[in-house]
Amino acid sequence: MIRKAVIPAAGLGTRFLPATKSMPKEMLPIIDIPTIQYVVQEAVDSGIEDILIISGKGKRAIEDHFDRNVELESRLEEKEDLLWFNEMRRLADMANVHFVRQKEANGLGDAIYYARHHVGNEPFAVLLGDTIMDSVIPVTQQLMDTYEQYGGSVIAVEEVPANKVNRYGIVGGNSLSDSIMELSTLVEKPAIDKAPSNLAIAGRYVLTPEIFNTIEQTPKGKNNEIQLTDSLLLLLKRENIFAHHIEGKRHDIGDKLDYLKTTVEFALKRKEFAEPFRKFLVDILNK
Repeated sequence: MIRKAVIPAAGLGTRFLPATKSMPKEMLPIIDIPTIQYVVQEAVDSGIEDILIISGKGKRAIEDHFDRNVELESRLEEKEDLLWFNEMRRLADMANVHFVRQKEANGLGDAIYYARHHVGNEPFAVLLGDTIMDSVIPVTQQLMDTYEQYGGSVIAVEEVPANKVNRYGIVGGNSLSDSIMELSTLVEKPAIDKAPSNLAIAGRYVLTPEIFNTIEQTPKGKNNEIQLTDSLLLLLKRENIFAHHIEGKRHDIGDKLDYLKTTVEFALKRKEFAEPFRKFLVDILNK
């Protein structure tokens, strides 16, 4: 049973400068909800309430977001604004959220290594803090179901166009079903002619605790950082790893164009905005 989730949120967010000079990229809002709140909600919706966020320098706003704000709650209660009062209380109580700081930007593998004492000898979920999943069944729940069936680490994957293969970790292996593959290789950001497939790692994982041992043995790779994909390749030599082709849509909030697209898509799903916003878009496009 997966009881704990780890959310790496220590990256510098350089793709979103200058906004991320003083604000964590994970706090960039989709309308009025910070990105990382969607990520925590996915873990909670998957039945996980023990969550460790790996933060870094300048990320205090994330901790404050999931903490109580007694002054704000009192002001809302005085104004009898029960809707927002209840929402602020729900936000602070939605999960048992813990924090640890990655002392320097040293890669995703290194960030996850900081979770070893919190996780202990248990399998755990990993949800990247700048990636939102839009799905009927939470993607983390999908991976947990696959873990229960096959008993090994599980990586979420999605198909990507050939011209984007070199942006992602890519997996290869043997298909066990329409959605499950037993892996034989993983490659970090390969050239298209060296990619084993067009299935890209999609920012969600269920990992066995053996990953911590392989991270210890992983040399620095691309960008002089400890790449999780390299650690997974070492893990593959010791135990089976599976890929789960996700049902849902991944939104990469670290990319400016994807961020704009996500905001538009989510606005069109909100009842209070959908019709006037759709009309606005039509009017703009018809000019």
